[in-house]
Amino acid sequence: MRPWTVSVEGEVRKPRTFGIDDLLKLAPLEERIYRHRCVERWSIVVPWIGVPLASVLKQVEPTGNAKYVAFETYYNPKEMLSSREAGIPLPYVEGLRMDEAMHPLTLLTFGMYGEVLPNQNGAPVRLVVPWKYGFKSAKSLVRIRFTDQMPATAWNKAASHEYGFYSNVNPDAAH
Repeated sequence: MRPWTVSVEGEVRKPRTFGIDDLLKLAPLEERIYRHRCVERWSIVVPWIGVPLASVLKQVEPTGNAKYVAFETYYNPKEMLSSREAGIPLPYVEGLRMDEAMHPLTLLTFGMYGEVLPNQNGAPVRLVVPWKYGFKSAKSLVRIRFTDQMPATAWNKAASHEYGFYSNVNPDAAH
C-alpha cells in the first residue's frame, strides 16, 4: 500500500500533495474537546487531536477566486461498497465555504482520546467542523479542492430535500 497523501488543488497558487508527516509538522498538535452531533439527534463529546485546517490551507495560497473548499474521501471500489449499495454517490465529497474552512475552530484531525485516529473514525486524517452536523466532517481525506462554485456534495446529491449545503446544527429542524 502506498503512503497516505492528501492532494490540495484547484484555485490555489501552490498546489501541493502532503504526506501525513508533512501535515503533522505544519503546526503544533492541539487537543480540542468538541461535541460531535448527528442529524439523528444523538451526540458525543470527543477530545480530537489535530491542527487548525487554516494552517494547511494557507500553505497552498488560495486565489481570490476560491469561494468554497471540497473535501474528497478515500474510495476503493475493490474493497468498499458501490454507490448503489451505499445509497450515496462515492467517493464521498463534502464542502465548506472559504470562511468556514479557514475558521479557527475547523480542525484537521489525526487522533482522538489521546490515540491515533482509528480507521472507523476516519484514519489517518479527517475534518472536524464543530458547529456542523457530523456528516460535514469528512473522513479519510485524500483530496482538498478549492473552487469558485459550491461543490456538489454526497448528501446534497443523495437527499437534496433533506440536507442543505450548510448543515449547521439546528435542534429545531426535524429530521
